[in-house]
Amino acid sequence: MTDDVLSLMDEWGPEKVVCVSDRRSGMRGVLVLDNTARGMGKGGTRMSPTLTVREVARLARTMTWKWAAVDLFHGGAKAGILGDPHAADKEAVLRAFARALRNEVPAEYVFGLDMGLTEDDAAVLLDELGDRGAAVGLPRALGGLPYDELGVTGFGVAEAADAAAAESGWQLAGSRVTVQGFGAVGEAAARRFVELGASVVAVSTGVGAVHDPGGLDVARLSRLRADAGDDCVREYGGVQPADTALTAPTDVLVPAAREDVVDDGVALATAARLVVEGANLPTTGSALEILAERGIPVIPDFIANAGGIVAAAHSMDMRYSPFRVGPDDVFAMISAKLRANAAAVLAEAARTEETPHTAARRLAQQRVLAAMRLRGQLPTDPIPEPLS
Repeated sequence: MTDDVLSLMDEWGPEKVVCVSDRRSGMRGVLVLDNTARGMGKGGTRMSPTLTVREVARLARTMTWKWAAVDLFHGGAKAGILGDPHAADKEAVLRAFARALRNEVPAEYVFGLDMGLTEDDAAVLLDELGDRGAAVGLPRALGGLPYDELGVTGFGVAEAADAAAAESGWQLAGSRVTVQGFGAVGEAAARRFVELGASVVAVSTGVGAVHDPGGLDVARLSRLRADAGDDCVREYGGVQPADTALTAPTDVLVPAAREDVVDDGVALATAARLVVEGANLPTTGSALEILAERGIPVIPDFIANAGGIVAAAHSMDMRYSPFRVGPDDVFAMISAKLRANAAAVLAEAARTEETPHTAARRLAQQRVLAAMRLRGQLPTDPIPEPLS
């Protein structure tokens, strides 16, 4: 984590960057509060052996746009821990991280789930601070809404894809879908795609990919993942290099793993009619330009994968309540919001002859800008509308 923090700051944020460490456990981590004009900072907490401050800041900015795009009143934030999420000392590191941020949590930020953390980890963070308001994504036994377990983000990705296909004049049912990344998001998305009548023809993990033009048995892959994790593709049989999934013949490409996996080569090679960003920041800037030139619409991450934050918003609201939130209510809101947003973004992009990313970001920026103006946060020379 050697980024120059000052170089990360622009007219939107970050408002606060807190780097923390603990000598005894070796914990090193960071919290980035990007823009809280529309509400307190909220975004997932990740753990990765390659984590950087810049990575967390980019993700915090995405959260700013994501909250604004779904018109829910929280601000963009993200937290991260530099370390191996499978290490034996994970609990000690998590507890040290929570203690180091007790000034900010839960007053300015609430821990959530992202790559490398589970519902059980959220329970550890809550326990260390002794405050029910410290974390969301908790296990059911603690009164939480375990949205990774429920698969809300992946569900929303598939719902957004279905609406986007319809807006583009074709039907998702009967179409081919590729899911790159078969974690919590990718698996749930694949299951929902099947329910919507699509055929999932390729799936990949960090181990490799499986591809069947006639359609994969997603239910079997899910069972194998429960037992073997990323090795589910080996257990399924016919494993190929992981990159195969990104260029396999398909109608819908869903990158649902890490940042920047859809690069220029993939953008030039894919035969997809639609790209739906299940992961945060999965497509490089130059790849977005290539896809636009090829006439392939891309549903932005902060539109397509916002199902998780809809669930997180419900979880934020129930932190101090003795009553559970019904999952049916959460799924209904995710479907309504993400379908409407995906269709609206494509329609606006067509009207203005710009990319869906540009249209969606302008919508989000206008909402954040309005809040900043009302709070008196703008400089004497106002920020031009909109920013790119």
